[in-house]
Amino acid sequence: MSEEKKKYRFLFIQPFQLPKGARQADTFHTPGLSNEKLLRMDYLNIRPLLEDVEWDIHPGPAAPYGDWAVETREEFCHVAAARLPIVRAACESGKYNAIILLGGGEPGFMESREIARPFGIPVTSCAFSQMHIACMLGNKFSVIDFTEVHNMFYYDLVVRHRFSDRCASIRNINFYHGRAGYEDENTIDRERDKALAGEPSEAVERALREAVAAIEEDGAEVITFGCSDVFWLQAFLQKRLGDLGWEIPVLEGYSSAIGLARLFVDLGVDASGLKFPSERPKKWRRKKVF
Repeated sequence: MSEEKKKYRFLFIQPFQLPKGARQADTFHTPGLSNEKLLRMDYLNIRPLLEDVEWDIHPGPAAPYGDWAVETREEFCHVAAARLPIVRAACESGKYNAIILLGGGEPGFMESREIARPFGIPVTSCAFSQMHIACMLGNKFSVIDFTEVHNMFYYDLVVRHRFSDRCASIRNINFYHGRAGYEDENTIDRERDKALAGEPSEAVERALREAVAAIEEDGAEVITFGCSDVFWLQAFLQKRLGDLGWEIPVLEGYSSAIGLARLFVDLGVDASGLKFPSERPKKWRRKKVF
């Protein structure tokens, strides 16, 4: 990085990290990886978005619930709470002018925005960013996701971000993270590794079928993704849908969150103090309406 202070100074924060040697650990959540690998630059085309950005990445808090990737609401709650002190320390450091929370389920996002607002630091995340950008590109979007449990967690995010009338559907390809007690199960990271090696991948085929169904049956005009462990499908789906003649944008969360962070910095704006009030606001409203 240049000695000169850059316009964009971003901190990426992973949702969690797993201990080295953990039996259920995916490659991208274990210690010792380079920053580029942690950001999945092996397969996500985000380098052009970061060429003029000074950035750091925090590997996230140690998962307090076990040595597997987050999937249930209980596990999301654990890692959300554990990530908040990292956000506060980053804001207090004065080093960053935007924070990007990695992870498709964006644990701790709203709380992080509340922490960061008094510092004037915007916080972006993957689901929030994909949904907003998708609705500037088409009337409705669909989400390609994995696992029934994660689908329903993500369903709540769609409602929370007020996109229930713009989300055409959540489509499930039914692959899982590695988890104790399910050692024989075919996992999403194995499918990713096969596809990136140029081998046939059932996850790619299922995602393609569900994306086409989302277009033809649900009215989707943009395709997005749920868990960050399915973001690798973006390049495959964009090409395969194009080959079929579908002229449709396919978004993934990392690029979307980076793009939105850049926009907020360019505009010099952050979250509204009415949405995230300070502890003792000078002005207050008698009534909140829906």
